[in-house]
Amino acid sequence: MARQLKAETNSVLRACEVLRSFQSRGEALRVRDIVRRTGLHKATVSRLLGLLAEGGMVERTETRGYTSLVEMSAPSAFRVGYASQTEASAFAQEVTASIRQAADRARVQLVFADNRGSPMVALRNAEKLAKERVNLVIEFQTFDSVAPLISSKLQQAGIPMIAIDIPHPGAVYFGANNYEAGLIAGRALGRWAAHHWNGDVEHVLLIELGAAGRLPQLRLTGSLAGLREILPGIPDDRVVRVEGADTLRHSIAAVRKFVRFVRPRNVLITAINDTCAIGALRAFEEAGIGEQCAAVGHGAVRDARTEMRRQGSRLIGSVAFFPERYGAAVIKLATAMLKNEAVPPAVFTAHRLITPENVDRFYGNELD
Repeated sequence: MARQLKAETNSVLRACEVLRSFQSRGEALRVRDIVRRTGLHKATVSRLLGLLAEGGMVERTETRGYTSLVEMSAPSAFRVGYASQTEASAFAQEVTASIRQAADRARVQLVFADNRGSPMVALRNAEKLAKERVNLVIEFQTFDSVAPLISSKLQQAGIPMIAIDIPHPGAVYFGANNYEAGLIAGRALGRWAAHHWNGDVEHVLLIELGAAGRLPQLRLTGSLAGLREILPGIPDDRVVRVEGADTLRHSIAAVRKFVRFVRPRNVLITAINDTCAIGALRAFEEAGIGEQCAAVGHGAVRDARTEMRRQGSRLIGSVAFFPERYGAAVIKLATAMLKNEAVPPAVFTAHRLITPENVDRFYGNELD
């Protein structure tokens, strides 16, 4: 029921975006114009226009376009570009939904783009948003290698930027306090191992995402430091790093190789995100040694929460970043910047360890 309500809410919000794409009553727009202004898929726009026409809110024109029949209120004070990391990611989907909702409440016109998990697409989207002459860009993309290029293009256009989770030169940062989040994860692993394995740990497996650069990697640095606060005797030669590439498939393949060659026992796993942590667990399970590991992820996205509810899962926790709350904070920050108010160079989201024991207390409505 909760999932159906969320889908219905998203449909209403997208219909509002379609209506807001008409900048004045009587303006005629074709489907492709609305797609460009909203960033919604062509099929979604066509479906919503049909429903809005049926409801008497838009009508078709003789030129195969549409006009709005809604009396337009005062236009939004600000037009903000938002480039999503990839709508194929559960975490990014929650961030996007929260930003759409917060922008709607704040009467901020959002110009959407999907970076599709690609550095080249992210660069092209930055160019497009600059040409759209938006007042500010919220940039959410993974690749540290193109961050300076994106920053340069927007700076040349005189457009300020908020960078989500991955720092960009000159941008205000919003996202995880990576080292602190890592400490939470590492301490949780250490306490679990002390209780269940009497501190007997054979390996520590760190699942990395090299493309994201150094700052997100601090999650793993912090994890190791937090683990060693609890279990100080773990030597460096027992710490193994593998590349997870931010996908379930790659993380399974990387950990599969580790399992095949090491035949491990009592392995603690921490990963750059939940996807990689779950992939590592799957590799252990398919080898028939799922009980020989325990993992903590980062993000506490829905897939991780579902995994923690699974009986016998060795995902003992995930450090929540609360992506469903990003929107309110990011839009508030964007509005302050556009009003020339002083803002800090970095704003961190809240963190909390979500475990099988407390997941329903924080996210119990998912079971409705």
